[in-house]
Amino acid sequence: MNILVLHGSSRDAGNTEQLTNLALEGVPHTSIRLREKNIRPIHDQRHDEGGFDAVADDYDEVTEAVLAHDFLIFSTPIYWYGMSGQMKNYVDRWSQSLRDKRYSFKESLGQKQAYVITTGGDQPRLKGLPLIQQFQYVFSFVGMPFAGYIIGEGNKPGDVLSDQRAVEEAKIFNAWLKDKQ
Repeated sequence: MNILVLHGSSRDAGNTEQLTNLALEGVPHTSIRLREKNIRPIHDQRHDEGGFDAVADDYDEVTEAVLAHDFLIFSTPIYWYGMSGQMKNYVDRWSQSLRDKRYSFKESLGQKQAYVITTGGDQPRLKGLPLIQQFQYVFSFVGMPFAGYIIGEGNKPGDVLSDQRAVEEAKIFNAWLKDKQ
């Protein structure tokens, strides 16, 4: 299995990244930290006669990596009860890729599987469910199977490692990934 992790955190070594690293321990994968990429917000030109203008940023580079992998892990903290701004900017730009003649974007995503790993500090297993639902709708729209998710609880960096449930779910997911290799 060819795995790509899209890290959406704005913080180095935060709880979501730590939980994701635990889930992927010993599993070959590629990581992209969206905070290290310049991905501009969408300028919505879906209905303009000429379509989308090209944008000089890192979006195409990230999208080509997404298209080159068959299992995608969306790793984002719960920021104000949704995905991080970095992750949202990237996903918003999918509107552009859906119309880009260089890709069969929707068809390509339909051949992949998606997984979400997230953490939050304010009752995340309840208040993080709208984030999970948002991802489910996004994946459903592009026809990408949703393999599952892990929600961890943590505020300060390292807190999530005390969340026994999240740690156990990460270990189970890790074993599942290793079995698929």
